[in-house]
Amino acid sequence: MKLFASSAIALVALFAAPATAQYGPSTPQPAPTVPQAERPNQGEQKSDQRQVKPSSKALKPLSELQTAVKSKDAAAIQAKLAAAQAVVSTNEDRFILAQLQLQAAADTNDTAAAMSAMDAMLATGVLRPAESLPLLKNLSGLRFNAKQYDQAGAALEKRLALDPNDLDAIGLLAETRNAQGRIPDAVAALQRGIQLQSAAGKKPDENWLKRAAALAYNAKMANAPELARQWVAAYPNPTSWRNAIAIYRNTTHPEIEGILDLLRLENATGALTDPNDYELYATGTAQQGNYVEGLAVLNQGAAAKHIDPASAQFKDVLAGLKAKPQATEADLAEAAKTAPAASTLIRIGDRYYGLGNYAKAAETYRAALAKPGADADVANLHIGMALARSGDKAGAAAALGKVGGSLADVAKFWLLYVQGA
Repeated sequence: MKLFASSAIALVALFAAPATAQYGPSTPQPAPTVPQAERPNQGEQKSDQRQVKPSSKALKPLSELQTAVKSKDAAAIQAKLAAAQAVVSTNEDRFILAQLQLQAAADTNDTAAAMSAMDAMLATGVLRPAESLPLLKNLSGLRFNAKQYDQAGAALEKRLALDPNDLDAIGLLAETRNAQGRIPDAVAALQRGIQLQSAAGKKPDENWLKRAAALAYNAKMANAPELARQWVAAYPNPTSWRNAIAIYRNTTHPEIEGILDLLRLENATGALTDPNDYELYATGTAQQGNYVEGLAVLNQGAAAKHIDPASAQFKDVLAGLKAKPQATEADLAEAAKTAPAASTLIRIGDRYYGLGNYAKAAETYRAALAKPGADADVANLHIGMALARSGDKAGAAAALGKVGGSLADVAKFWLLYVQGA
């Protein structure tokens, strides 16, 4: 008799692939049903497949249960199941019983019964570690789809204990921890997956980086800005720049000096599109007497159709800026000759920057840095910004590397831009 001759590995292949993490706005999509699966053909055994054999006492009841399962006779299954449960005594008996229950559950699309059967199969200890992985993969996915997150997490931890490099398991664990409200653990799992991808010589998938930054930001975690920088460093585009800078701004609440320099970076990267940011950029520079740059950025926004110059939000701002004196380069050169303080030279340099004369802006910032009492962090940051816009990457990197204090993180963003991000 070839009863129960199929291998342990084959016996677990009864369900379709479970949920996997799909990073972005949504969580993994649930499988609505437990799919039907064919029992393995017992006449096509490989020589290296081991057999799971019942005890002599349980052989007949389990054989009768198998016949009932094959015939899909619900009434017979219930009767034969009760008879088999009364006599099973060994782990092999219990494994075969649970395996038959799993097949019956697959036939009737009963997810709850299938999960219970899988748990029972694993509990017998019959499966070798490698053999249990397919079962754990199915079980963890089904538990997640059933929103049984504690059980899903336990199954995923077992998967990862057997295969620490299983990215699917790591991703699903991240979503499981998120669903449990364990956000730091979810972010840690994502970082683990990101590191694994990098260690394998691959650029981490953008969805992993984006998901990690978003979860950390929503949970107000301290490492959210760093995760955002990792995202934009790997995938620089206007969207990633805009979101990464927004995460930093909303997390750290920098002063206006830092905000303006971040908005200048958004402008340089094509990420400046939000009307509110245009308004803040224009009014912030105007408060520093830099009417040239404020007007220039609003004209740019209007040309790109990012703002409506006739709207209530911008009509008065534009009119006010146009009424202010617009300094020319000749005016700035004359003012720089008699500037008494480093802070004054910084603002003159900002006006050169706003006019697009980055070389002259960098020269003026350097002059400010040489003045007594100069704010070295502001000066070096602005030198780096001007050199970055002029194309002097080496000089920009050197200046940005000297920035400390509250502007150090702003400099890190600009350094990413210099490095080609």
